[in-house]
Amino acid sequence: MKKLESKENREIKKVLKLLSSKKFRNLEKAFVIEGARLCEDAANSGIIIERFFYTQKAQDRYKKIAEKIEKQAKCSFLVSEKIMGFISDTKTPQGLLCVCKQFEDEFNFEKIKSSKKLIALENIQDPSNLGTIFRTAEALGIDGIILTDDCCDIFSSKVLRGSMGAIFRIPVCTFENTKNIFNLLEKDFDIYATVPDKNAKDIEKVDFSKKSIVLIGNEGNGLKDETIKRCKEKITIPMKGKTESLNAAVAASIIIWEMVK
Repeated sequence: MKKLESKENREIKKVLKLLSSKKFRNLEKAFVIEGARLCEDAANSGIIIERFFYTQKAQDRYKKIAEKIEKQAKCSFLVSEKIMGFISDTKTPQGLLCVCKQFEDEFNFEKIKSSKKLIALENIQDPSNLGTIFRTAEALGIDGIILTDDCCDIFSSKVLRGSMGAIFRIPVCTFENTKNIFNLLEKDFDIYATVPDKNAKDIEKVDFSKKSIVLIGNEGNGLKDETIKRCKEKITIPMKGKTESLNAAVAASIIIWEMVK
């Protein structure tokens, strides 16, 4: 354990840069999580913890959790409440923060390929939506999640908090674009496009007994035309009244429920 007392320390500066820059997160292959629940979830899920920052108050309050994380972390730092507040991304920090190693797509791809029921997300931009989708996917039992590279960063603090740790436990794989999803998985899976179109097939009438992937598009624009054209079939969630579309996270929840029920 080392004690850090300056905001100018390079470890502190690195945490701030990891929180603010997706480019730096990808360069360092690292991300930041904080709070007792999320840090414990990461430790229990086998996520590699590179750095562990904690306050004395947090160590006293979350003694067992702090001890578990410290045993797994490559390096630990005791910091003041002031410094923890400086590097924290939350209004009321709990005093536990970890810098973790990003998990590798290559490992998860094998899990994804051997799965039976998946959802794929194209250009999802709202971190809250993405976090909620992960949380719902784990709760309802989908096998895994595929994202295109133009989705918001899964390692952003809002996505990580919104997932409530599900992101550590459910297989996830990021593809450069939707075209690559088809090129690599089309032979093994039936791939469906979710659209707000009354003429599309009612999702309740779709047979998901075969290996299936359902694509969900951007919050405002939906799926790209070229993506829809390449899918096996267009499917839709039937809606009443004047509502034309659903929030992406809500739509994903309904789709996942229909796939696994």
